[in-house]
Amino acid sequence: MSSPTVECPAAVVPPPAVDPVVSLRAVRKTYSVGGEEVRALDGVDWHFERGSFWAIMGPSGSGKSTMLNVLGCLDRPSAGDYFLDGVKVSDLDDDALSGIRLAKLGFVFQSFHLIPQLSVVENIGLPLSYLGWDKIRARERAAELADKVGLGQRLEHRPVELSGGQQQRVAIARALANDPAILLADEPTGNLDSRTGRQIMDLLLGLNAAGRTIIMVTHTLETVASIPNHLHMRDGRVEDFTIRRAETLGEAP
Repeated sequence: MSSPTVECPAAVVPPPAVDPVVSLRAVRKTYSVGGEEVRALDGVDWHFERGSFWAIMGPSGSGKSTMLNVLGCLDRPSAGDYFLDGVKVSDLDDDALSGIRLAKLGFVFQSFHLIPQLSVVENIGLPLSYLGWDKIRARERAAELADKVGLGQRLEHRPVELSGGQQQRVAIARALANDPAILLADEPTGNLDSRTGRQIMDLLLGLNAAGRTIIMVTHTLETVASIPNHLHMRDGRVEDFTIRRAETLGEAP
């Protein structure tokens, strides 16, 4: 049975909130470029439901990358409010934002960003060391996650000994180490061939089916087609959206 689809009306308004893990209220982000003010985000009102999977799309300069940076607490809004997992983070100072990133967010990037000197299990467990976990417990958690992404037999391998797809699996496992409220992904299949990209998408879709909230910036049409919910941006605003409601959600790994 196919999931029902909701197409947005001409005047864009957010869908009703049931259990939002993220809420943006009149969020603006401005930059000064050549003495002129550029509004990268221009009054965004939106929320993302817990357990949903969203693709953020739009042309160059639409604001999608700025949106991801704000969601990831890498940029602070110039105006408006941002609530993450019930915490108002838009007014926090840099130290507090760093703590929020470490405790509540997981990041997956196009270029993996693994530490070459560390093994698979060490790369995955790195966030846990910053959270104060002891080495034995952190290694057990990292080994468990390595097994979940299909790398349970590669714990002591270095990134250079892995394929691109395997490195991205390590990056995904590392992003899950802190059990984040949101998994943020920036073109995670962009450096992979189409077959490997499909495998990574299957992994992400499986995580979402188990209840993990995922927000992804992507341009790849094949990737977009497999993601249930689409948010289209233009000129710093939400231009339109499409929602395909999932029927059931379980527990996130």
